[in-house]
Amino acid sequence: MAVVQGDITMAIGHRESWFATRTPSGPGTIAYLLQGDDLVFEAFGPGASWLLERADAIAGLRDDVTGFAELARAHPLVHRLSREHAGLRMGATGRVFHHLLPAILGQKVSGKEAHDGYVRIVRKFSEPAPGPRAGLYLPPEPEILAATPYWAYHPLGVEQKRADTLRRAAAQAAALERCADAVSCTARLVSIAGIGPWTAAEVTRAAYGDADVVSVGDYNIKNSVAFALTGAPRGTDEHMLELLAPFAPHRGRVCGLIARAGIGAPRFGHRMPIRSFARF
Repeated sequence: MAVVQGDITMAIGHRESWFATRTPSGPGTIAYLLQGDDLVFEAFGPGASWLLERADAIAGLRDDVTGFAELARAHPLVHRLSREHAGLRMGATGRVFHHLLPAILGQKVSGKEAHDGYVRIVRKFSEPAPGPRAGLYLPPEPEILAATPYWAYHPLGVEQKRADTLRRAAAQAAALERCADAVSCTARLVSIAGIGPWTAAEVTRAAYGDADVVSVGDYNIKNSVAFALTGAPRGTDEHMLELLAPFAPHRGRVCGLIARAGIGAPRFGHRMPIRSFARF
């Protein structure tokens, strides 16, 4: 599953992980416990059965890596990373609005601003998740967020532009959840005012496990990819897409490997706050 740093709807540990969400059957929490070589699932709440049916997908066990080993040989670094992180898989939670909320809040602000606003909104508009894990929260009901006036988000650190985008997206949450795949979901997402390719990519990567999607418009990713694949300290979105083209349909997987390896472009000049300066 996709992880947002400090996300209080999930808890990721070395041998134990938790994920709380709102399913079509109601609120639910799923726990993953690594016991030896076995991954054991347990779920709680009205949404438990739905989560157990998708437990392997959420954990990334349905991720299809067919053909990637051959494509990875196109670049020595990608080839090495694909072998060093051979067990890395992309999860697919099947929940769209769950990931859309933090993606919208991450538009054109620093990581700290995005995180703080997200946590405040979750705590104000939602409730603790079912199950024994303390401190775990459900994401808010989209209907509640859609009905909340924009000015009510100001004390939570969210200005009118992002608040209005969030309210518009929340009003379409039910239709978004019915999208059959990442392509149809992306088309519907970008039809909402205030949502562009970056936000859509962040959502479909997590909800559908889309291994090819690339977060065009991100402040850091284009530089990290350029540095990793060419040694250039800075890049553009256009150059990044050119560099990643040989790896389709696994371009996003390559970005994930670079991030997992901790490879980032060198910083110089004024240090800007990072994780998601994006174009929305």
